[in-house]
Amino acid sequence: MIDQPKIQQLEFWKLSGSGNDFVCLDNRDGALDALLGDPVTANHFTKTLCARGHGIGADGVIVAGKSEVEKFADLGARFFEADGSECELCGNGTGCFTRFAIDAGLAKPDGQLKILTPAGVIVATTEPDGYIRVCIPSPQDQRRDLKVSVGDKTFICDFAVTGVPHLITYVDDIDAVDVERWGKALRFHEDFAPRGVNVNFVQIIEEGSIAVRTFEFGVEAETLACGTGSSAAAIMSAIRNAWDGELVAGAKPVQVKTRGGDTLRIYFTVSDGHEITDVCLETVVRPIVHGFISDEFLKEAMNP
Repeated sequence: MIDQPKIQQLEFWKLSGSGNDFVCLDNRDGALDALLGDPVTANHFTKTLCARGHGIGADGVIVAGKSEVEKFADLGARFFEADGSECELCGNGTGCFTRFAIDAGLAKPDGQLKILTPAGVIVATTEPDGYIRVCIPSPQDQRRDLKVSVGDKTFICDFAVTGVPHLITYVDDIDAVDVERWGKALRFHEDFAPRGVNVNFVQIIEEGSIAVRTFEFGVEAETLACGTGSSAAAIMSAIRNAWDGELVAGAKPVQVKTRGGDTLRIYFTVSDGHEITDVCLETVVRPIVHGFISDEFLKEAMNP
């Protein structure tokens, strides 16, 4: 049992980023350090909070802390998936974290917020039309034209790590895809063992416009949107289809229609040698609820 006398009440904020929902917590005082420092209790705590029907319900939990390198970042952030695992980065989650930081008084509403994450320092701002802009690391480990076989079906895919690993496969009809079946099969495919991969199904609507459905690891299901997945899908679609002009010069976004109905905007620059820089996503963030976790539920969440 975790003994944390400093935790009298636990305040939380729940927000949605284009359909991805997250519980955000302020741990700048370190009250949650002991709980989150133990893999068993951290896993149980975040799974309990994320459980739909029995908990607050969310795709993940994001915890704010003091920046370990205050010269370079304003806040630190840790990202926990709904299954209790911890990951390096979440694009829509960072958008939610930014709005949470503003609403909770952790950040100014009209300036840049520099967030230290396991994937590096992420810069976020609020756009005039209300979108949250999140600039993420340039894609790593790009692989193109992969042939990934599942049973008698072969998928033609691209791969990139945009903070976390993403597989992109292209379809003619996004609505007809059995995301649960094929997403799970590709997510656990031996080619991406042992960690596995997020799986993005992409339909090209027209130049500069795509629709994406994502099977996310950690949630282990299709989510209504995925920021890092949309970013990987937009970039790899642009390269695969040789889009040019403003779309690959960072001047005009690729529009990404999500399953939740919102449109993400993805900006990036592609050099002649396919080097990708200046990757930023813009997401719609909606505050949902702000309150305190009940003592009874907090006790359950803190003690496996």
